[in-house]
Amino acid sequence: MGSLVMDDRMEDTRDALTGLADMAAARAIIARWQADWPREAGPCPIHAMLITLGRIDTVNIAFGETAGDTALRETARRIRTFADDELESSAWLAARLNGGNFLLVAREELSRERWQWLGEALADAIAVPIAQKEGSPRLRMWPRVGLMRASDGDDPDTILDRLAETSSALRGSSGRRIAWSVAGREGARRSHSQLEGDLLTAIDRGEIEILFQPQYALADRRMIGAEALARWQHPDAGRIGAETLFAIAERTDHTAHLSRHIAERALQEAKDWPDHLRLSLNVTPSDLAADNFAQEFARLAEREGFSFDRITLEITEQVLLGDLERVGLVIDQLKQLDIRIALDDFGAGFCNFRYLKLLSIDYLKLDRQMVEGVLDDERDRAVFRAIIAMANALDLGVMAEGIETSSQRDFCAAEGCAYFQGYLGSQPLSADAFRELTVC
Repeated sequence: MGSLVMDDRMEDTRDALTGLADMAAARAIIARWQADWPREAGPCPIHAMLITLGRIDTVNIAFGETAGDTALRETARRIRTFADDELESSAWLAARLNGGNFLLVAREELSRERWQWLGEALADAIAVPIAQKEGSPRLRMWPRVGLMRASDGDDPDTILDRLAETSSALRGSSGRRIAWSVAGREGARRSHSQLEGDLLTAIDRGEIEILFQPQYALADRRMIGAEALARWQHPDAGRIGAETLFAIAERTDHTAHLSRHIAERALQEAKDWPDHLRLSLNVTPSDLAADNFAQEFARLAEREGFSFDRITLEITEQVLLGDLERVGLVIDQLKQLDIRIALDDFGAGFCNFRYLKLLSIDYLKLDRQMVEGVLDDERDRAVFRAIIAMANALDLGVMAEGIETSSQRDFCAAEGCAYFQGYLGSQPLSADAFRELTVC
């Protein structure tokens, strides 16, 4: 029989809400499988899938966090039941990594077609409406699934990185719910130690490319600025996106180094932009963990000749999960410099509205999930309108991300959203291409 592999040493690393393994346990189990697999039998046959729930934050906003927790527990139960039924001859593990992200891994030789079918079938099982207490509407989750088969040389971190990259690509696509990781693109055959060393070399050589995605005012569709995004074109592994880039940096404690490098390159490229255009930069937990971050960032911007009042720093909920009081102090220091602060990916995590009360935020950036269903789902429209009303009451600007159609743009404009960003306006551009766009 297959089973969720959790030994006594790992009882304290279960996810408290669902009872599944947590990320640390998942890494340890996969590593043990690989270490114990007999060399003469070839590579350890590991198939993995990352299940990402869309609209989990819509549930939290519309029905409360209790309903969201119910949905997560029920999703975990369905994954466990599904694996018991379908992977009975395999060793398998199920884990909740964070938020609405779940991992299912099987140690068994499976065909690509079989693993694809299992991903489709599990997605169908999770999408079945979830009953709540009597009188409450049923909940329906919308899973997206990234699939992969581990290659020789993949370690647990590589597996999670490849799946995260695939999930990110799915999130940026329209209508797709299943995708396979492409080993060549994510560098699956290159060890993490090699990639980590290559990353430091790439930073030193200025090989991290900075792209700029334009941002627009909805009222008159004029460009107001751009968000700086990082990409790494590895000579062997191919394109590596920002999410994987920072995951590699985090393992070697070079997140702050990478973040500073990106900020410096972006400021250099943007200093000759027209004065009315703003530059948005992402801020990491490592950045705000430093007491002197505001002072160091100010010196960097001054050296590059970029005005503080044209800078927006974007923070995510992950940044706020640490010491909220410390983060608040750093944000206050940045605000004294006339730097503006945006809460990024609003609606993508378990956003605590207490943040909006305690922190000096200027903008909300709505995650694309908050926009995807507004044209077809009345509940999604109600949630969107409630967020706009709340933002107006708090004197916060709102930018909608992931706008891909004119209908989405027109809806956001009609509901009082101020700004948008997405492929309808422009895909991310090279520094030269963006500069050309500003003079058109």
